[in-house]
Parts: sequence; structure tokens; C-alpha cells
Amino acid sequence: MSEFGHYSTPHWLSSTRVTALYTWPPGHAPLPETGDRVNNLRVKTALLADGWADDVSVDIAGNGDIACVQSGVPGAAGGCLLPGMANVHSHAHQRAMAGLAERAGNSGDFWAWRASMYRFLDAMEPHHLHAVASQLYVEMLKAGYTRVAEFQYLHHRTDGARYDRIAEMSLQTLASARETGIGITHLPAYYQFGGFGGRPAAGRQRRFANDPARFLALFEALKKESGGDENMVTGVAAHSLRAITPETFGEILEALAKQGPLPVHIHIAEQTREVDDCIAWSGARPVEYLYDRFAVDRNWCLIHATHMTDFETAQLAASGAVAGLCPTTEANLGDGFFNAARYLAEGGGLAIGSDSHISVSPVEELRWLEYGQRLVHRSRNRLSAGCGLGTGRRLYDLAVAGGARACGHNSGVIAPGKRADFIVLDTAHPLLCERRGDELLDSWIFSGNQNTVRDVYVGGRRVVENGRHASESEIRQRFRCALKALRARQ
Repeated sequence: MSEFGHYSTPHWLSSTRVTALYTWPPGHAPLPETGDRVNNLRVKTALLADGWADDVSVDIAGNGDIACVQSGVPGAAGGCLLPGMANVHSHAHQRAMAGLAERAGNSGDFWAWRASMYRFLDAMEPHHLHAVASQLYVEMLKAGYTRVAEFQYLHHRTDGARYDRIAEMSLQTLASARETGIGITHLPAYYQFGGFGGRPAAGRQRRFANDPARFLALFEALKKESGGDENMVTGVAAHSLRAITPETFGEILEALAKQGPLPVHIHIAEQTREVDDCIAWSGARPVEYLYDRFAVDRNWCLIHATHMTDFETAQLAASGAVAGLCPTTEANLGDGFFNAARYLAEGGGLAIGSDSHISVSPVEELRWLEYGQRLVHRSRNRLSAGCGLGTGRRLYDLAVAGGARACGHNSGVIAPGKRADFIVLDTAHPLLCERRGDELLDSWIFSGNQNTVRDVYVGGRRVVENGRHASESEIRQRFRCALKALRARQ
């Protein structure tokens, strides 16, 4: 009996690429490639690059890019076509512990929650991560995400020893992405130190740690495995300022410069203690310190950036970097509110992520991004900024554009030459019926919690049809067995 136990499975087809990435437990096999490739899609209404259009036909090339878009074409079916949303910040392993840190003993702040998370990670092995990530990615697709930026810092065994394959844990999430059909921007996270000033990593942090040479080898292994797959991008992350030094991360960025532009993500200014510790160590606030030492530009995504001065807020906006916001996780951890109204007034770009995955819903992230500002400012429709668009439309436009940029991916717009990553909302659903234009997005985001996503396409392949993923039952069963094994190990 494998650790996952006995259960009956269908005769799954073999996927050569997935098999190469993943060593399957006894009695298990990879799932078939998800979804049928389509060459034409017709819908009643669509949000195109220049706004709303009716009776839209989209032709899709064999490589999964959009070949042609036309409106006013007879014979369109129902539904509302939208460019797909990227989830720009994911720690897939944390989906397995969602809801398990909500007891009085875990009261306090992020740091108390982190201690609980570290204990949970002691039980996590590669096959567990694969099962958890696959379940998570199915949930993302069904909710309307078409791409995930996987910020992966779980690299080694619990004692810090390397797995036989240098990128073992990261390869699990690549396998899960291929198995489920979601697009992925993989962000192996450089993490070497245990605190500001190069304090040595110790205890449970040893599992995350690499020096620059080991990290670059890990990056190259991932780049090789994902090469040639149009749905995969390999970027890089610095876990945080407290886990790196400017010299070591600068060495990594210099070595990767020959790769050309690539996404660079970093956790920053999430908690007030982090800000205080950074000031005590360096004399500067985190965002200020980052900009003084790195050439932050449009390829960067600053995750959270919750606690910034007005000067830092303007600096981030002016640099072209994306603020990667995770409102449900930030609320769950008691981090605070991002200064979104001022940031958008400065012309800043933003994107959304589900981070710890206590919620896997773009609707909830966007809703709480706006509601947080309403609570702070005690007024409504704070982020529409008088632009003439519905608030839901304004938020969706911002997050789709920022998400594609932060993921380094040619998507985010339904236009020729862009990737055929999009979703179709069910306009017959009670929450959306008799809605037009921006009302569709406003109602989807602000009028309820029922899922109105009907179909999802990634690279022209239909991975969700009528609200269902073809492999969701098998993946859910693997997830349940993995969770049983993980709880037994704690």
C-alpha cells in the first residue's frame, strides 16, 4: 500500500512530459492532458482591447495564440468572454493548511501564524505537494484564474539536505500545472539567510536555503524542464529582504541577465515588525532600501507592499513595477490595508494573488481590495477613481493587465497575437441575467458568492467546461488521501 492508500482509479492515459517531472507513488499514474483544443469560439458579448463588443468570433491558431477577433458575426452563442486573470502570488503547499491556524493559541500576528506553518511543513514531501498543488490549480481554474505565479521556497528535505533532483519540489508544481492545464509562471525563491544582515538560516528555515550557486542550478533545471511549453514561464523571486543580501541577490540577477527580461518577485513591507526591523538594521524602510539597491522596473512585482510612506507609494508607481496584492490573506493575517487609492492616483499597476489560499477566488480578492478602501476612507467606489467605468470593470482591467505583466506572459487582452487565455461567464445565471457591459463585471464581483464561471480556456484548450474540470474527481481523491497522510504525520 502506498502512503496515499488504496482506491480505485480509472485507466488514465500517460503523459510523457508529466511523467518526466514526477515520480508517481505505487498504484498511481499521470492524468491525461486536460481539455480539447478549439479553433473557434463564438460568444454573445466580449471584453476586447477597445471595450465591449457583441456577437464576437475568436479564431485560435494551432499554437494556442489568438489569430483573429471579429464582432457582429451571426450565430454567436451565449456567455460573456473575458481575458483570463493571473493569480500572481501562490504558495501551493499552504492550501493544505487553510483554516488550521484559526484557534486562540494562534492569535497575534503573522509571526505566530508562521510558526504554525513551519510545523505543518515538517510533514510535506514531494508527492504530497503534487497532490495539493493539483487540487489547488483545479480550484483556481474553476474560479476564473488562467495562470498562477508559483512563489516556491520549499526546496529541500526537512533537515536541509537536497533531494536527488535539485528542483524536486518545484518540479511537482510544474507537473501539477501540466496535469490540470493551468498556465504557470514558476518563481523559485532565493532564500539564504534567517534575518536582516545575513543572519544564518536555522531550524526549519534550512529547508528553504540555497546559496547563489545552488539557486542558479535550480533555476536552470526548471528552465530546461519548462522550455518549449508556451504555457510556462520561469522567473525568479527573492523571498524577502530579511532572507537575502543585496550582494547575493545581485549576483543572481547579474547571472540571469543573459536570459533577457524575466519576472522578479519579492515579499516586502507586509508587516509592521518587518518595517521596524529593517529600519533598526539599515536605517531605511523596506521599499526605500530596495529601490536604493536594485534597478526595480516593469519586470518586478512587489508582493503586499502594505506599509509604505507616500514617497514609497509614488516611487513604486513611477517605477512601473506591479504591486501584487493578496487582500484575503492580508486580512487573515492582520497585515493591514494597502494604500490603493493613492497608489492608483499615482498611476500604479496592480495584480491580485491568493497567497495562503484561505480563499481561491478572484472575485473575493477584488471585492476585498475595494471594500478595504471603503472601510479606511468611509466612502463607496473608492477605486473607480471617476474614470467612467464600473468599479468591478476598473478593478478587473487593472488586475488582468498587471497580472500578465507580473507573470511575464503574452496574455491579458483578447486580441490577435495574444495567448488564448480567457474565461466565459454564464450570462444566464441569476446573478448576471439582464446585465450588459460593465454591469456584468460589477455584478459578478459585488452581487454574490456563487460561481458564475462557465468555461475556461488556456492556450486555446478548454480546461473547464460548464463549470467542471475533466479530472477534478480523481484529483480531489488524491488530495484527500494526501491530507490524511499529512495530518497523520503531525
